[in-house]
Amino acid sequence: MGFLTGKKIVVMGVANKRSIAWGCAQAITKQGGEVIYTYQNPRMKKSLQKMLNEDDFLVECDVADDDSIKNAFEQIKEYAGQISGVVHAIAYADKADLQGNVSDISRSGYSLAQDVSAYSLIAVTHYAKPILAKDSGIVTLTYLGSERAVPNYNLMGIAKAALESSVRYLAAEMANSQIHVNAISAGAVKTLAVTGVKDYQKLIQLSQDRTADQMGVTIEEIGNLSAFLVSPLASGLIGDIIYCDKGVHLS
Repeated sequence: MGFLTGKKIVVMGVANKRSIAWGCAQAITKQGGEVIYTYQNPRMKKSLQKMLNEDDFLVECDVADDDSIKNAFEQIKEYAGQISGVVHAIAYADKADLQGNVSDISRSGYSLAQDVSAYSLIAVTHYAKPILAKDSGIVTLTYLGSERAVPNYNLMGIAKAALESSVRYLAAEMANSQIHVNAISAGAVKTLAVTGVKDYQKLIQLSQDRTADQMGVTIEEIGNLSAFLVSPLASGLIGDIIYCDKGVHLS
């Protein structure tokens, strides 16, 4: 019996088995929870299906499209009735805006990154709210680049700062419904998303060199924290940005 036994949790953002979202899904499953997976488009669905069991529930959800989010949560409601949490592990920016000068970022690139990486949490919360059970948790993923100027993180750092602010405002609102909202500031992990950052190998190595134990954080460790944060055990945590980076933020 795990602390999520009998609970259904939506996990958004699994791309492959190196995704932080995959670590979250695995940790939730280990604690007895049932994961409901979302995918962006049919191509992503095919990749996801190869990783899952035949009886796992999948639903299409493009977070850049309000109708897609609405339809996704209507399908989730029909399937599950209620859910006990959402893991939002989605972000995107044009590769060109993750290098060079911040002052050269285009208006359209800025809007796209903010839409997908920050506003999507607000939109997802809006449509998930009616089916979230009491003591549910919403958790999203951020990074230290939101508060420090990390080389080549650029626009994504700006979007993550907006995401973290959104967490605080959503947390203040959703607490009235006894739903806790928090974020994990995860250490650098080699994921599909990180490979879009110029010289990402240097970023990961720099992060690992600054960990307290000289070992990089894993998706399993981040996943374990996410499982706790969506559970009723985390009801006292409201609007927090919790570091899971092996101490990189200390120096």
